[in-house]
Order: sequence, then C-alpha cells, then structure tokens
Amino acid sequence: MITIKQVQSKADLKRFVKFPFSLYKGSPYWVPPIIKDEMASFDATKNPVFKNAEASFFLAYKDGKVVGRVAAIINWLEVNEQKVRKMRFGWFDFVDDLEVSKALLDKVAEMGKENQLEYMEGPVGFSNLDKVGVLVEGFDHIGTMITWYNHPYYQSHYEKHGFVKEKGYLENKFLASAADPKLFGKANLLVKKRYGLREMNFEKNKDIMPWVDKMFDLFNESYAKLSSFVKITDIQKEYFKKKYISFINPEYIKFVVDSEDNLVAFAIVMPSFSEALQKAKGRLFPTGIFHLLKAKKESKDVIFYLIGIHPSYQNKGVTAIIFNEFHKTFTEKGIVNCIRTPELEDNLAIRQMWKHFDPVTHKRRWTYRKNL
Repeated sequence: MITIKQVQSKADLKRFVKFPFSLYKGSPYWVPPIIKDEMASFDATKNPVFKNAEASFFLAYKDGKVVGRVAAIINWLEVNEQKVRKMRFGWFDFVDDLEVSKALLDKVAEMGKENQLEYMEGPVGFSNLDKVGVLVEGFDHIGTMITWYNHPYYQSHYEKHGFVKEKGYLENKFLASAADPKLFGKANLLVKKRYGLREMNFEKNKDIMPWVDKMFDLFNESYAKLSSFVKITDIQKEYFKKKYISFINPEYIKFVVDSEDNLVAFAIVMPSFSEALQKAKGRLFPTGIFHLLKAKKESKDVIFYLIGIHPSYQNKGVTAIIFNEFHKTFTEKGIVNCIRTPELEDNLAIRQMWKHFDPVTHKRRWTYRKNL
C-alpha cells in the first residue's frame, strides 16, 4: 500500500531532499545537490520566490520506506498576471512503480483542482532559473548542477498516466577549439564600430555587483516572448545575487554596453562542478568545499548558464563580441568542453547563434502536460 504524506517538519524536508541520494546511489551520471542549499531553497523564510508562489511537498511511503517525492507549485505571477492557469510540479522522483508515481501526481492534481487551475505541467521549478524537464535521451552523460537527472523509466510513467509532451528542450555541447576566431573576430570589430558598443570584462566579483540588477532586467526583456517565461522580481534579484554571483568566476561574466553604458548583452559561464559535487556527496564540510574550490579554479569544462541580448540588438551580430571575449578567456585557461543549459527546441534564434560551433545534441528533455 502506498501512503502519501505532506512534508510538515524539517526532518520531513530532509527526507525529501535526501531521497534521490538512495534512488541514484552508485550512478556515475547523477549529480547530487548540496543538502543544506537545497533545503534553504525550499524554505519560505529564505527563498523570496515564495513571495509570489506557494508549494507543497509530498513524500510517498511503501512498507515504511520513502519511495517517491514531488513538489506541487503554483506561481501566482504566472496565474494572475499572465493568465496562465498552470499547476506546476517538480523535484519529481520515484521508484519504478506506477502506483507510486500515480499517487504523487494525484496529489498535484488535487491541489490544482482546489485552486481552479486548468492543467498541470512538469517537471518544472518555481521560475525560469530553476531546473526543467525530464531526461528522455542522454542517460549516459553526466548531469550538471543546474539540471535534473533521472532514470529512463520516468518517461513511460508520464505517458502511462495520460500525460503528453508539452515542451522539448535540447542540451548541446561543443569543443572550445571549435570556436574559430575567424568566424567572429572580424565581425566583433565591425559590430562594435557600427553600433558604438564595447565589451566589459571583470576581475573581481565586487566590480560586477553594481551591474547585476541591470543584467536581470535585460534577462527579463530578452526572454519575455518565450513560452513559460515568468519574470524575475526585484526581491529575487537580491536572492540570486547573493546565491550565485559570488560563486561564479568573474572572468566568466561578459557584458556588452553601448556608448552611454547601457547594458545591451550579457553572458554568464560557470565552471563544471559535476564531478566535485559527486565527491562532496551533498555536504560542504569537511572536504566538499575543497572539491568545489578546486573545480572553480581548475575545471576544463564550462557551462553556458545564461545569455541575454536586448531585443533591439538581436540578430545584429552582438554575440560576436561575447564569443571573442570568451575565446580569449578559454584559451588562457585551457578550456576543453563547452556545455549549454537546456534550450527550448523551438527557440530558432538561439540555435542560429550556436550553429558555427559544430554543436552536438547530447541530451533531450521534455516537460509533460495533463488537463485537470
């Protein structure tokens, strides 16, 4: 018999966060989170996303043992401002038992119906900076700290429960050596001259901080037309500033500004922490922090985390400036592989932007939908 219990205490929440550690024990591809950070992200007193969203967390038990989990999420900005009556769900993990996955999804549906929502979609997070999509191809590639990994059987569970594909996402990678400066070196100079633009590089995190709000404003403008986009609020900007910016190598953040120092483009790259997180096993101390610091300094793989271009500068070659700067940095640091975060498969503009780098699609992921 399957029993579903709502997370009510800190001990319950810890069970929720730690369940994948047993589900993926021994997997060479699953990348564990830092337990303390994961718990903080689900704490309404610490994560400002809860100012505009609510979530309930559920655990599935069988014979007294945790066998599944799910987060049921309502983003009220999405529902009330965008009029998208969607019940979100994420952090959805389960053993290969259809009764378990159904019982958890039924709880999500119940919450959606109670709030008169029209459909449920997942796996998704609270916002566009969270993880997204169930892996449907690429199970033999190591995950990243900003994506979910899952067993191959997950897809069949969705479909057997009557869910259909809602959105598709591609994950691509390319060799840093494929970034031939002949493709963007000359264009970089022409674009800067034509539009009066210049690049900005950084050596210290404190120098980036005055620009971070403008960067998130530009992020909101850049992606506003994409499906499922929910803007980042001012209070979330402060949270992400503290949580992420200090964690990123300053030399991996590139800005492009116009003649009046208005931000027109940005890109953030992160060193890959995947192997370091596997060694940390969910804990910063006593040794996890040293694995992460070493990866920050020495990793030869990088992840293109965010890139944004002001709508009035899209399709004008501004990315040539960004790529030119990254090529210098990557060459200096001996970077080997460039990995991209999940991108909507129907985002043709982003695919055009990368086409000259001989990208290889190594993973695909989907979100699934079901009407309520």
